[in-house]
Amino acid sequence: MNFALGQTAEVTRRFSARDVARYSALGGHETATNEVPEPLLGALFSYLLGVRLPGVGTNYLKQEMRFLRAPRIDETLHACVEISRLRPEKHLVDLKTTCTGDDGTPVCEGRALVYVGEITA
Repeated sequence: MNFALGQTAEVTRRFSARDVARYSALGGHETATNEVPEPLLGALFSYLLGVRLPGVGTNYLKQEMRFLRAPRIDETLHACVEISRLRPEKHLVDLKTTCTGDDGTPVCEGRALVYVGEITA
């Protein structure tokens, strides 16, 4: 797979009240707020890493996320992963992860470390 520092992948998603209710039902608890639960934000990064960058065959090793504010239900969220470091000899890719809200304000930020089968820089 060909990768480059600074390479990005993005996804835009809105979580509805129904989405949050379905998520809450899976966990067996009620959500009493108008906020999107943090694990749903993490799912956006999981999607990007497993489907877009690096993509199929990616093995998640570690994820760190710092939540800066709670996003509102029906707020448009923009999640992005960006390659920040390549270690081809170990098959490792480090990525910066960010999620912003409707107005561009940060919702969460962090980093991910993944293992990929082959890296060609």
